[in-house]
Amino acid sequence: MYKENRREIEQLITDYFQGIFNGEADKLKKSFHDDLYLYGDINGEDYLKSKDEYIEGVKSRKSPKELDEEFKMRIIGLDVLGKVAMAKVHVPFSGYNYYDYLSMAKINDKWIIVNKIFTNVN
Repeated sequence: MYKENRREIEQLITDYFQGIFNGEADKLKKSFHDDLYLYGDINGEDYLKSKDEYIEGVKSRKSPKELDEEFKMRIIGLDVLGKVAMAKVHVPFSGYNYYDYLSMAKINDKWIIVNKIFTNVN
């Protein structure tokens, strides 16, 4: 069961990465729980958005792929306990050096991101 859960979580995070990098809003929407909020610190400025606000922002910008950036996103660590998991991921793009912490849960037999906190590290 652990290996199956880990594979499903890694696929979820891959979809999350592709959603950001390719500007695929539908992939992001499917990756996030409906009640998700994102909190971050971008160069000392607080960032708080709902899932829908965040996805609208992704839709309205040029994607890293469109800007011919190199894909460098990766999973740094993953901890799975039962039906909950936590991942630390590195998400560098568009001049930012983001580190995200993604909380995930298995709801209705499907892994989904329920919370995202992040920071930009200079």
